[in-house]
Amino acid sequence: MPVLTGKSVEEEAVLQVAKLMAISARTAPKSKGIDDIEVAIVHGEELEKIAKKMEELANKTGDRNYTRDANSVRQSYAIVLIGVHGRRPLGMNCGLCGFESCEEFLNAKVIDRGMLRGPLCVFKLLDLGIALGSAVKTASLHNVDNRMMFRIGTAARLLGLLECDLIIGIPLAATGKSPFFDRKET
Repeated sequence: MPVLTGKSVEEEAVLQVAKLMAISARTAPKSKGIDDIEVAIVHGEELEKIAKKMEELANKTGDRNYTRDANSVRQSYAIVLIGVHGRRPLGMNCGLCGFESCEEFLNAKVIDRGMLRGPLCVFKLLDLGIALGSAVKTASLHNVDNRMMFRIGTAARLLGLLECDLIIGIPLAATGKSPFFDRKET
């Protein structure tokens, strides 16, 4: 009789939950039913590429929390990336983006600072938040350690892992104590 034990079982289970999280993000409600969300799952050797990019960003920006969060990436079994195409307004002319109309929004100068590209439609940001909440709810229901991290998304965007305007990364682990909380700044 085969016996399954240890880290490999945990990693496989976390990867299955990551796939369920992707479905949760995909099926989360979207404004006007228009889906501008993208999802990717990163695991294995790709995790180290993200961690190294984050350390690079720590040196470039002086934000030492990139290094702290890179350590969290190294302790994860997988990362779920959820991004949004926020430059696609709904045509509601609501003004919440700071522009008088969606047409003015679309004609505004696009600013891309690497970590994100804007301006962004507020409704697209709401869609991203709902997708993220649905995904982490799924992780929580399956007792998988997780935390939403902007800095992971920044590194993923710069590495071209998703072609979105804004990406948030959710590292995943299954440990005796979550490695994503009680972290020390470096």
